[in-house]
Amino acid sequence: MKDYTNQYDALIFDCDGTLTDSMPLHYVAWRDTMARHGIEFAEDRFYGMGGMPSEKIVATLSAEQDVSVDASHVAVTKEAAFVGMIDQLGMKEDIVAIARHHHGRMPMSVASGGTRPVIDRQLKQIGLEGIFDVIVTAEDTQRHKPEPDVFLKAAELLKVDPTRCLVFEDSPLGFAAAEAAGMDWVDVR
Repeated sequence: MKDYTNQYDALIFDCDGTLTDSMPLHYVAWRDTMARHGIEFAEDRFYGMGGMPSEKIVATLSAEQDVSVDASHVAVTKEAAFVGMIDQLGMKEDIVAIARHHHGRMPMSVASGGTRPVIDRQLKQIGLEGIFDVIVTAEDTQRHKPEPDVFLKAAELLKVDPTRCLVFEDSPLGFAAAEAAGMDWVDVR
């Protein structure tokens, strides 16, 4: 296992699709929820919007398809559908092994576009509850991926220079956010 303690001062992990193998479950929850509102959500588009907060996804798709919905309500409904399947959630074993290896050896954070209750439930499901020094979620920043704010907030709370952080990510929006934060990143896909 690669040891990052000599190259970096902190590790930052996205959650969905990085620590957890949640993307297939998220897609089913999205597809079914959006279909009930007359909105199509193709799987390739879903993966292209990875890291974007749910409410913003709903607003974007509904505007594009000229469907009037309460984006906040639809986002809550989708998240509830995902949480209802969380017992089926698996982990990305290779990335979880990196987090476990570095736990207690260097500062670590989760930085996600997801909401705190859903991220907390996922971390508990895969046995990583309590190993991260900091958890930053959509509620903690005004701007979201591809903006760097979630990663910069994690570095600030960890008290680490952003340029000394390594980000583990699975989406192009996340890669762009890490770059904008001045951080190196690893594509975990």
